[in-house]
Amino acid sequence: MSKEPQTTASPVIPAGESLESWMNVKIARYETRTLDWNALKFQADYDPKYRRAQMRYLGTGAAGVSADTNTVQAEHFTFSTMVLPAGCEGPMHVHVDVEEVFFILRGNQIRLMFEAEGETWETYLKERDLISIPPGVYRGLVNEGIEEALMCVMLGTSQPIKPTYPPDHPLAQIKRQQL
Repeated sequence: MSKEPQTTASPVIPAGESLESWMNVKIARYETRTLDWNALKFQADYDPKYRRAQMRYLGTGAAGVSADTNTVQAEHFTFSTMVLPAGCEGPMHVHVDVEEVFFILRGNQIRLMFEAEGETWETYLKERDLISIPPGVYRGLVNEGIEEALMCVMLGTSQPIKPTYPPDHPLAQIKRQQL
C-alpha cells in the first residue's frame, strides 16, 4: 500500500500568499529609493558639518524616522546607506540596545572615533572595510577625504532606540521632533 504525499501549509510563506507575492514586498530597488537629507536635519541645523543623507532599504534605522512605507519591513535588523559629504562629521553617539555595523562602499579617509569606560580609540576605514560596534560604545566619524563617501549602516533590531549623545555634546541639548 503506497502512501499519498501529504500537503501541509508552508511554515515560511504566510497563509494565502504565493511565494512571488510574499517575496515582492521584500524588495527595495535602488531606483525607488530617495536620499533623505531630513532624517538628521536637526544635527545639520545645529552645525552644517553634520549634514548627511540616509537612503533606507530595510526598516527605518536609528536616525529618528519613525515610519517609511517605501522600505522593506524590518524583522531583525535595519539596513541603509549613508551619504557622507567631504568634511562631514557624524557626531559621537551611542546605541545602548544594538550592535551597529558600518561598511564603506566608497571613500578612503573615514576616521572613526570610539569611547567606552573612559578609554578612547580612533581608526580609519577605507573602501570595502567593515567595523562592527557593540552596544554601549560611543562612536562618531569624520569624512576626511575630499570626495563624498558612501557607507552602509546596519543595526541589529527592527526599530532601534534613538541614539543619545554624550551629556557634554551640544546635540544632547537639542529636542528632536518626531518625523
